[in-house]
Amino acid sequence: LGQIDELLQKGHPLAYVGDVVGTGSSRKSATNSVLWFMGEDIPYVPNMKTGGVCIGGKIAPIFFNTMEDSGALPIEMDVSDLNTGDVVDIFPYEGEVVDRACDEVIATFELKTNVLLDEVRAGGRIPLIIGRGITSKARVALGRDASVADTFNLPIAPTDTPKGYSLAQKMVGKACGVDGVPPGQYCEPTMTTVGSQDTTGPMTRDELKSLACLGFSADLVMQSFCHTAAYPKPVDVVTHHTLPDFIQTRGGVSLRPGDGIIHSWLNRMLVPDTVGTGGDSHTRFPLGVSFPAGSGLVAFAAATGVFPLDMPESVLVRFTGTMQPGITLRDLVQAIPYTAIQNGLLTIEKKGKKNVFSGRVLEIEGLPDLKCEQAFELSDASAERSAAGCTIKLNKEPVIEYLQSNVVMLKWMISEGYGDPRTLERRIARMEDWLANPHLMEADDNAEYAEIIEINMDEIKEPILALPNDPDASALLSEVAGDKIDEVFIGSCMTNIGHFRAAGKLLADNKSATLPTRLWVSPPTKMDAAQLSEEGYYSTFGTAGARMEMPGCSLCMGNQARVEPGCTVVSTSTRNFPNRLGQGSNVYLASAELAAIASIEGKLPTVDEYMSYMSNVNATAADTYRYLNFDELPEFVEASDKVEISDEMREAAKKLSIL
Repeated sequence: LGQIDELLQKGHPLAYVGDVVGTGSSRKSATNSVLWFMGEDIPYVPNMKTGGVCIGGKIAPIFFNTMEDSGALPIEMDVSDLNTGDVVDIFPYEGEVVDRACDEVIATFELKTNVLLDEVRAGGRIPLIIGRGITSKARVALGRDASVADTFNLPIAPTDTPKGYSLAQKMVGKACGVDGVPPGQYCEPTMTTVGSQDTTGPMTRDELKSLACLGFSADLVMQSFCHTAAYPKPVDVVTHHTLPDFIQTRGGVSLRPGDGIIHSWLNRMLVPDTVGTGGDSHTRFPLGVSFPAGSGLVAFAAATGVFPLDMPESVLVRFTGTMQPGITLRDLVQAIPYTAIQNGLLTIEKKGKKNVFSGRVLEIEGLPDLKCEQAFELSDASAERSAAGCTIKLNKEPVIEYLQSNVVMLKWMISEGYGDPRTLERRIARMEDWLANPHLMEADDNAEYAEIIEINMDEIKEPILALPNDPDASALLSEVAGDKIDEVFIGSCMTNIGHFRAAGKLLADNKSATLPTRLWVSPPTKMDAAQLSEEGYYSTFGTAGARMEMPGCSLCMGNQARVEPGCTVVSTSTRNFPNRLGQGSNVYLASAELAAIASIEGKLPTVDEYMSYMSNVNATAADTYRYLNFDELPEFVEASDKVEISDEMREAAKKLSIL
């Protein structure tokens, strides 16, 4: 702050500049922090600012979009010749940055869209969209045509027509009422599912109030409390008591503190081949496609039922071959950046960083028989690639199994008093409509991609880990075996019940009296926790000395429970940025199976040691990797049998299904 004050004494506005800006979950709160020092006051609006300039070699999609929503000017350019304290002139129309000291051009750029400067003038993307709409209606009321092209810069449609559409482009097209949407095309797809979590929920509530939203237009809006339930501050307790009613009175669905992670619930409310968004960077649907956003855009999507989108390009990742013994889905997750690095498409160094996934949709093929819970491991990790979204091509069978289970779970929610019941009924009816005629979209054979990455699973013969402290940095287990491990975390949205059974069986086979590590265990939902307890795994974890956390984000959140300063950790969490899990901690990201083995060994095992442990897991794989199929659990089936879906909601669902 002292440096900022010193720079402000020069009398010029400040610009925020970085090699890589906003990676991960940065959104409205991060934008507010930047604009607090580098933005401009909004007349008669306290504690909010607009304007400001943010420059990055790479700017993460959520951060870029949230800057747009706040009226700032985000620019991607080569920043290698920009240094703290430089005085520069930025010429947005010419696309030049000039060093005032020598009057030389030190960087050039192109604005992402021709509408960006209108967004700055309007104070943000949402005010611009609303203003354009009101202006158009006013023109019609005055007897003129509806066009506002003489007043506003309108999005320019791409001139090249693609030969075919990718899966994501088709899904977005369906949500816009067309066959497909090509990269670069501005569109406003219908939002079928919108998610909000508790750290951004209060900001989303404020944005909804500013939009005068009294009822949601998006078909389903869900609020969770997974980030703050375990260790709530006084302000969080107030949120837990007040936010559910705010959401439910507008037709939304509110979870309860202790229920678990937003994604593990929201994924079970999805309709295949639809589009959504959420105020969490890991809102990455395993069915359909989602574009995570900041609280302002999430509020806009919930209130209006549409979402402003400049359709990104796509990168195709195609898996071939067969998964080898001992290899897990988490290893395939890490194989994506590992292979991209080998192919020269991704670099680790922040300066001049290359990232083929940044701002693009990651589309995955070659694993069609994955269970939907498994598919989410892959889509979830697209956040760490800074991708705009993710799609996974699945066969109908696992999707049918998932939706049959989810219908029962949603009926159970109604029986347990979750609201809004009408929204849950309508979503159940949409799922049942799909199950009556199951069909899934597919990419065209001649779809075009910015890059195609082939990964041969026959060649992956040992685990792949993310190295401390960058989720892109990757290494084979053989390259890091023997590193001492102090603490282990098994939890986060990257896990499902099968991971905890595998970890439990490995721990049960351990003959040592105590673990040489500190073990943290946090199932993703209260349903997982109840089933694991019923099957005896909580007893196993307790006997091993594990610290059992409330279902939710736990250590992955990074600002509540913490590991010891300076320790080395193996974690199943989503990301391992410096100081996130603990001050000065070094965090490897790996599978739950490898994490459990490291907790027993107190080190990263050799490949032979790992395979020896995994032979026991593989022997009971059918029992271990069973997923929560609620239509097979008596408690849930009995509750669901008592719930009737009204004819009104069935009719509403049919109208939505044909859109």
